Amino acid sequence: MTSVDGKITGSFMETKSAELAGKEYERINAIYKPQAWLCGRVTTEENFTYYRKPQLEAGFDKVPEGDYIAVNDAPMYYISIDAAGKIGWQSNTLKYEERPEAHIVEILSEKASEAYKGLLRKLNISYIIAGKERLDCKLATEKLYQLFGIKTLMLSGGGYINGSFLNEGLIDELSLIIIPVTDSRSDTVSLFEQADYLPAKPPVEFSLQSVEKLEGDAVWLRYNIKNK
Repeated sequence: MTSVDGKITGSFMETKSAELAGKEYERINAIYKPQAWLCGRVTTEENFTYYRKPQLEAGFDKVPEGDYIAVNDAPMYYISIDAAGKIGWQSNTLKYEERPEAHIVEILSEKASEAYKGLLRKLNISYIIAGKERLDCKLATEKLYQLFGIKTLMLSGGGYINGSFLNEGLIDELSLIIIPVTDSRSDTVSLFEQADYLPAKPPVEFSLQSVEKLEGDAVWLRYNIKNK
């Protein structure tokens, strides 16, 4: 869900137009019947944990190597990208709007501390390791399918998470709601961003499936990836 100038965060999200579009967003999200939805660390901290720090135990012993699967048959999963292990979870489930209560799965890199992985185990939060220093998107999606049976994943990350998945060819469809409002600030994030440390990739092209006018003069655009 973006402003007409492509931003996904900003004060425009507090407008009446955004409120109306947000209701449509939830209705449309349910149409896809996703088994999981995914956000990055910043989105998680801003909306769910409110920058709470993890309560780590000092002198924590080494945990078993590899992934930790606490629940593999949940009706819904919340996938949290948290490469370094910084999110201060207090529960292993997350409830949002009218969506089913979701079991939390953390995607960590190898640089996440033993103490943080120990905290996740204590809270019965699943985690997978995908990447040495940074997120390996392809490995992460393979593990989500193999370990949790997730076939339909709704990607709702920030711009850098969205951009990383897009550039790795891991997005099948773009479902985009455009709110009839602008955000002209230069410090807010757009729908797709690319980190400076990543290699340049060719522009991604889309083919239009459908256009639908929504309540409050928003529009819903559905695109397939043309050059995946």
